[in-house]
Amino acid sequence: MKTLPALLALCLLGTACGAEVAPESERGPRPVTIENCGQRIQYPLPERPVAYDMSATEKMFALGLADRMRGIVLPSTADEPASRSPYRKDYESVDVLGKDVLSREVVVDAKADWVLAGWNSGFSEERGITPELLNQVGIKSYQFTESCFNYGNNPVQVPPLEAMYTDMRQIGRIFHVEDRANKLVADLQQRAAKLRQNQPDGKPANVFVYDSGTDKPFTSGRQTAPNAIISLAGGRNVLEGVNDRWTTVGWESVVNSAPEVIAVVDYGDQPVEDKIKFLKSFAPLANTPAVRNERFYVLDYGQAVSGPRNIEGAEQFARYLRSIGR
Repeated sequence: MKTLPALLALCLLGTACGAEVAPESERGPRPVTIENCGQRIQYPLPERPVAYDMSATEKMFALGLADRMRGIVLPSTADEPASRSPYRKDYESVDVLGKDVLSREVVVDAKADWVLAGWNSGFSEERGITPELLNQVGIKSYQFTESCFNYGNNPVQVPPLEAMYTDMRQIGRIFHVEDRANKLVADLQQRAAKLRQNQPDGKPANVFVYDSGTDKPFTSGRQTAPNAIISLAGGRNVLEGVNDRWTTVGWESVVNSAPEVIAVVDYGDQPVEDKIKFLKSFAPLANTPAVRNERFYVLDYGQAVSGPRNIEGAEQFARYLRSIGR
């Protein structure tokens, strides 16, 4: 007759007491632990992931994960930029779960187990969809590293390109496609290095990023992708001294910076042609070099948000600057 300790040992080994332990290959890959916005989080392999807006969605697409996604939430204001995206076939292949802002109801109804979005660009305290609240209902989440700048009492500040590279690598780890992620990041870094090497000598062109707004312009500070795009291309964001992400400023500071080029973000309910028409007619800007010389560059929304197309955006903007002798 076996002693009690012996029986317990057999139970713990899974060879008695009715237990059977499947090999690891059948249980799936082990969870990974990753630091996101200053918090260490354990992620099992997501089975029903949801992404919000173009930044999150195209990070997933670039890693070849479209066929693993439960769906996306894509505001209608991004419909036109998405239709121009090199990932448009992927957009067509995934379910669109909503055409408005991200909400807890949408992801719960979709039975999502993982959500990818940014803080204040998806996740929101006011709208009741935060990583903490999702975790309470069993849904894991990952926030863009760029958006950690605005998150919590101890914000994490990472330059925009490094933030994007971090996201690509870490999403790669979460979905166990590390090799693909590392190759993608290496390629992007190589292209970025080439842009830096080919920058012209002399003072860089002053560039103002215009998203929207009439009373006050909504624009990019130094903590968002357009600042990196402009810098890589050999220009200077006139608001690089503003330590913020997307924000509003006064027109006076823009006028005093004498921008040579205005990069107009093609996004939102207002057609880019109407934005340019306003800028041309806005009296305070009339004597700036950009308006006098009609140097308006259209920056695609898919390139302006944090994602793998940031480098493509910098390459195209560099060609534009060289075409005007800058």
